[in-house]
Amino acid sequence: MKIGIVGLPNVGKSTLFNALTKTYAADAANFPFCTIDPNIGRVNVRDDRLDRLAQIAKSEHVVPAAVEFVDIAGLVEGASKGEGRGNAFLANIREVDAIVQVVRDFHDADVHHVAGSVDGARDLEIINTELILADLQTLERKLADTQKRARSADTDAKKRLSAYEKIHETLDTGKLARETDLSEEERLSAKDLHLLTMKPFLYAVNVEESRLDEGIAALRDRIGVTRPDTPVLAVSAKLEADMLDFSDDERTEYLADIGLSESPTDVLIRTAFSTLGLTYFFTAGEKEARAWTIRRGIRAAEAAGVIHTDFEKKFIKAEVVSVADFLACGGWIGAREAGKVRLEWRDGVLGDEDVVYFKIGS
Repeated sequence: MKIGIVGLPNVGKSTLFNALTKTYAADAANFPFCTIDPNIGRVNVRDDRLDRLAQIAKSEHVVPAAVEFVDIAGLVEGASKGEGRGNAFLANIREVDAIVQVVRDFHDADVHHVAGSVDGARDLEIINTELILADLQTLERKLADTQKRARSADTDAKKRLSAYEKIHETLDTGKLARETDLSEEERLSAKDLHLLTMKPFLYAVNVEESRLDEGIAALRDRIGVTRPDTPVLAVSAKLEADMLDFSDDERTEYLADIGLSESPTDVLIRTAFSTLGLTYFFTAGEKEARAWTIRRGIRAAEAAGVIHTDFEKKFIKAEVVSVADFLACGGWIGAREAGKVRLEWRDGVLGDEDVVYFKIGS
């Protein structure tokens, strides 16, 4: 799964990418288009409970869940018509599964803004408008052929046409395609369009360090995001850049000194992971304690197949306990004695972040 980091030039995308990946892989300079080719980095999902599981199980190794972030070239007005890095930008963003849009809301006279002033709502509208225009181009190329096929009594084409027309109406009013009210069947029919604005969105508002504790409602109002199902988070790319070479202990101490219990980028990583509809389950043994990435709502047998394909075929049952109960009971023995362990059969569904022990046949 890949999450694309997008935004206007000089809003802090590459600085944020470096903070997320804890590297200096992306050039972060005070001029437009310092990012040309996309930077890709694997980012671990920080979860202190995994370390505690490893302590209980005396595990030799700890393997967290992970997701890939992609730092994509800055977009400017007219990108849908090829302005700036428009064509490359759109091609790169089609390859990601979700979008983190970085919106600048900090003031720094030394960091040039391509529009000449800081206005998060305006910037967000520029980005979304270009993505919507690109989607309209894609959709309109498909519509004529689909309409023709629908008139010839093609049943599948009629289903697609219904979805296409609804989405076109949404885009035409300046809204993202994902805001269209579609049935599950219509949503599946529209998947072949690969629309940019059908992807899940998350907005990271880049603010000064002193404003990290500002209420999310105020940030939503300022950038104009009102839908409650669209996550909006505050980050400070400069703060994260300052901590890039810190050890974990130094980082924790510094954050505590400014009144934060954890880094905003850690919150961003978890939120992005969840936005993709992903979660993870834990396994813990002497060899390793590990978080295994799965789709939310996956069947128990499918989850076993994430570990090894043969495990899905030979699945018998799974012993499952919530991570909170596992930690509170000190491991499997205590959890079983306390009656906290449940059995899940092949079609059972794992909860978010369960600890699982699979029984596999020979």
